[in-house]
Amino acid sequence: MKDLKELNRSELIDEFEKAGFPSYRGEQVFNWLYKNGVSAVEEMKNIPKKMRQFIDENYELSDLKEINRSTAVDGTVKYLWELNDGENIEGVYLPFPKSGRHSTCISTQVGCGLGCSFCATGIDGLQRNLTTGEIVDQVIKVQKDISGSNFAEPRLSNVVFMGMGEPLANFDNLMKAVEIINADQGLNIGMRKMTISTAGLVPEIKKLARTNDQIGLAVSLHAPNDRLRNKIMPINKKYNLNQLLAAVIKYIEKTGRRVTFEYVLMDSVNDSPELSVQLAELLRGINCHVNLIPANPVPELGIERPVQKVIDSFYETLDRNGIQVTLRKEMGTQIDAACGQLKRNKN
Repeated sequence: MKDLKELNRSELIDEFEKAGFPSYRGEQVFNWLYKNGVSAVEEMKNIPKKMRQFIDENYELSDLKEINRSTAVDGTVKYLWELNDGENIEGVYLPFPKSGRHSTCISTQVGCGLGCSFCATGIDGLQRNLTTGEIVDQVIKVQKDISGSNFAEPRLSNVVFMGMGEPLANFDNLMKAVEIINADQGLNIGMRKMTISTAGLVPEIKKLARTNDQIGLAVSLHAPNDRLRNKIMPINKKYNLNQLLAAVIKYIEKTGRRVTFEYVLMDSVNDSPELSVQLAELLRGINCHVNLIPANPVPELGIERPVQKVIDSFYETLDRNGIQVTLRKEMGTQIDAACGQLKRNKN
């Protein structure tokens, strides 16, 4: 059975037209799913009984089951969802009251196969890719949670594909989910309000550039030379820094968008003054922004963040060398919801 949340608006219309229903019925179903956030066919009140029966007999609806949640003092919420096959994924809601932003960080895979040295997600390896419906349904679930009975009020303003997994390793399902999330007849979240984070899959970065969809790109860098990055991020052995930066520059040229480089600062690993100078030299002349992220605790990996003095010094070196840089605001760390902490944990 097809999942309705696997289908974009035009595909929904085509499906129901082929079954003998008027085209507007497909539009109504799309609106029920994404303007109203319904999770059952019987909730689609203006759909005739005959059509609801047809849907029940021929389609299914992705419907993540929430099995745990944790809320931090800063308002961050971490969700643990169960998929239909019993696998689990985590996602996060991030509120920014001062700016009025409501952001969600969602997953694209069950686990991760890249094995970055600082990230909890990869500890158990990769189980499988998420379907388009499973990716989209995370956004719907977070939207329903923050808006209660009045769906989309307040509306999610930003979606970041920075949860479990490597988004670009699930390229086709990801990009179809992006299309559905972006549709103005549905969730209507702008392309410029979505960001894809990648560890550096060069062919897929080039492919993303060719779509020219104006979606944001964040690249997990974490080291300014190949020797160190090979140790921290095994993907660098396949696509080294020269290849990665060449792909990023093509992306910038094609889209006109600035790229973010994420740099997790790990105590006595990648936080030395020499490395800050190397990083500034590596990125000089590239239309980019560096997001410094003090490492979040992952007991299984033994990674620790530097002391504040070291963090400040690293920041100041980049700033002094003309690199646009910010220090990421820490959110959700105490509930293991911050960068590098997501995993399939039922505790």
